[in-house]
Amino acid sequence: MGGAAESGLHDMSTQGDTRTDLELVAAANEGERAAFEALYYRYRDWVFSLACRFGAGEHDACDVLQDTFAYVFGKFPGFALRAQLKTFLYPVVKHLALGRKAKAARTVPLDAADEPADDGPRDPEAERGDLAELVAALPGRQREVVLLRFADGLDLGEIAAALDIPVGTVKSRLHNALATLRKRLGRN
Repeated sequence: MGGAAESGLHDMSTQGDTRTDLELVAAANEGERAAFEALYYRYRDWVFSLACRFGAGEHDACDVLQDTFAYVFGKFPGFALRAQLKTFLYPVVKHLALGRKAKAARTVPLDAADEPADDGPRDPEAERGDLAELVAALPGRQREVVLLRFADGLDLGEIAAALDIPVGTVKSRLHNALATLRKRLGRN
């Protein structure tokens, strides 16, 4: 699947903005359009790839990207950033992408619906293989926490906030996922 770069989404207009997310949000709250654009260009590739990770095709991922930033734009003025912007964006993207996926599943003829359920292992036979295949074989909730932690770089508290679950649940899911990965890699 192509990324945002292959979709023609790149623009250089705010690439040089070195302000922090908090500074950009404050400026956007004051009506500075360039600040919101800088946030968009900073996070659009991540939003696009996250939408794809939730099963959105390239076209739907572009729609999720647009809908996500339309939602964020509606929060201004008055938006208060209390964590990383990724922590705020994650549940929005997840909800929009899964909603599109569910809508698409309802419109597919029954004989064409042959995808496995998302909450179980995708490939139970995957004893060995590359790390991406092993992570993809994890149950959905464990996979989600692993990807937020290691692919997106969120800390445990930010993951808990993004998923609206207790930190202890995040730790448990991460522990179980890592134990499964170690076992599948033959490293007890």
